[in-house]
Amino acid sequence: MFCDKEFILILIYLFIVSHVYSNEGQFSTQKRLQYKNHVKQMFYHAYDSYLKYAYPYDELRPLTCDGYDTWGSYSLSLVDAIDTLAVLGNNTEFARVYTLIQNLDIERDINVSVFETNIRVIGGLLSAHLLAKRMNVSVNSTWPCTGPLLDLAVSLADKLLPGIPYGTVNLVWGVPIGETNITCTAGGGTFLIEFGTLSRLTGDPKYERAALKALKGLWSKRSSINLVGNHINIQTGEWTAYDCTIGSGVDSYFEYLVKGAILFRQPELIYMMNEYIKAIDAYMSDGTGWFVYANYQQGLLTLLGKLDRARETLYAYHTIWRKYGSMPEFYNLAQHDCAQGREGYPLRPEHIESIMYLSKATNDDTFLFMAADIFDAIESCCKTSCGYTSLKSVKDHHLDNRMESFFLAETIKYLYLIFDEDNFLHSNGEYATEHQTSLGSCFLDTGYVYNTEAHPIDIGSLDCCTSSFIDEKSLNKNERNLLTQEQMRWLGNLLLNQDKEELSSILKRNYSLLTCSSLTFEQRFSLYGEILT
Repeated sequence: MFCDKEFILILIYLFIVSHVYSNEGQFSTQKRLQYKNHVKQMFYHAYDSYLKYAYPYDELRPLTCDGYDTWGSYSLSLVDAIDTLAVLGNNTEFARVYTLIQNLDIERDINVSVFETNIRVIGGLLSAHLLAKRMNVSVNSTWPCTGPLLDLAVSLADKLLPGIPYGTVNLVWGVPIGETNITCTAGGGTFLIEFGTLSRLTGDPKYERAALKALKGLWSKRSSINLVGNHINIQTGEWTAYDCTIGSGVDSYFEYLVKGAILFRQPELIYMMNEYIKAIDAYMSDGTGWFVYANYQQGLLTLLGKLDRARETLYAYHTIWRKYGSMPEFYNLAQHDCAQGREGYPLRPEHIESIMYLSKATNDDTFLFMAADIFDAIESCCKTSCGYTSLKSVKDHHLDNRMESFFLAETIKYLYLIFDEDNFLHSNGEYATEHQTSLGSCFLDTGYVYNTEAHPIDIGSLDCCTSSFIDEKSLNKNERNLLTQEQMRWLGNLLLNQDKEELSSILKRNYSLLTCSSLTFEQRFSLYGEILT
């Protein structure tokens, strides 16, 4: 609980953030272009430094100008960065890296993180595979249902499958002897985007089923007040960490409920998220935009169409950024200070991703000023002669010696997308292209959903291989709520014609309208809001 003085201070902070930018006027087109170019230069300083000093190791150490392996010796920063090259329009380097990463060695007797390997490596491989044609890489006639990076992602997923939802798996032997039964909530619930995409592209249902089983298993273990804990024993189903949070250890579980619903047209997942939101509001919100231990909620609120609440929460978090010039891992609201031992800023992207969603959804220049704040702070506080480095403490800006791969995959990508309003990843389906396969036709570039490592998945591409997907008779009841391609096109046209009466009738029949390829960005947000009201 807050005392009156603390509550007033919080309201003052929020007032300052919400008004300081409005006094700066419009963020001009010229200024937007300048920051777009600045962010591009930031990427190449970081990327070129990785190639020069760290490759083929996983990550760059930007103070000592060398490299080291962190998550499995996959040349991780290269895999994580390839789709950012596509965002920047670098066809030549994309093609070079596309060929290079086909030779990743995944047949080694090493233990790897199931969670990190999935979101960073499998996510990166799938995204690069789906972007290959756009980037003028030669693909065969059965693409996107086949391809070398898809094959590699499948082989790696097969090695991870025995490890779901364990934390660690050996690439040769499977789950290590003595591996703990304790996993964090995010570790068990963050597979659907990658594994669902694998199933839709290959026609093999085992990947999506495994991801849904883990995700729904966590739902079944929620408390009587509809909250989940931070860690769970996967053998007994008992929670071992009872603290309820929407931050570290849990955040991407909620994220995949929302994004999985959008990508795979699963209304059941939105229902689950809605129930969680009710509980979060009741037990974890102070009513002024803050959530206890929260650091990611605002992005999801935007995707769910709850723009006013998203804006309120984002303003609250940006007060912390302006206070320190960066974002600590944890912040103690009662003490108005960083949580002890969690003062660092590892160049994380979540705050920036949330700004990107709200900027696109509202067209409000306030968020461009926020993004400029963040770029300027990183450039001045974290830049070294060979890359960008994490901060050990946001309080004194003491430098660490690590540039995590997500800085190339997420942080810079989201910053660039905020200033590049015409980027193809902002596609609303208006310029979708028809693609012919041996299975029929599908539409590409209809819209994108990002995995939790910011690897974009083309929504329309997953329809290219659906006729080779699961025979409906083999589906269980909960897996049968997927719309056919024709139904989705019909619903998209219906919404564009804004026939509210017929739309209401459809909603009552429980159709999933969560992803219509022909809907504009704004219409999609409006639709989510209607469903969730």
